[in-house]
Amino acid sequence: MLFNNDVMIERCTSIKHRGWLELRRELWPSGGDAEHVPEMEAICSNPDRLCAFVAYDDEARPSGFVEASGRTDYVNGTDSSPVGFIEGIYVIANARRRGTGRALLQAAETWARTIGCREMASDAHVENEMSHTFHRALGFIETERVVFFRKDLDANN
Repeated sequence: MLFNNDVMIERCTSIKHRGWLELRRELWPSGGDAEHVPEMEAICSNPDRLCAFVAYDDEARPSGFVEASGRTDYVNGTDSSPVGFIEGIYVIANARRRGTGRALLQAAETWARTIGCREMASDAHVENEMSHTFHRALGFIETERVVFFRKDLDANN
């Protein structure tokens, strides 16, 4: 258990970790438990490559979570490998601007250092200005913007 301000941070070691699944459902509502549960199992079974932390408020209510990985493939805008990568971070509305996001990020950064990372990276959709503001407030700098494309190879064109 980590404490930061009035926020308690716990590392998730089981898919039954209190609040984790519910918070994931809020951040990624289209995923469904059929996606969430296997991803959570993968995180718990690969502690040297993946991690998740849940934040609790001063009344022990889940207030946010972060999931991170140690990426060894190229991560846009970075210069080292492995790179700690924020796969997802979410703080419930009434816990925002109270240090919860910062405490979650610090937990992920501490974990990333233990697996040999010298940099932390993240991404956000181009239109998600709230996320951009959040990242900048926590010390991230924008490195580049990317547009992804796809082409259906089975199409008749």
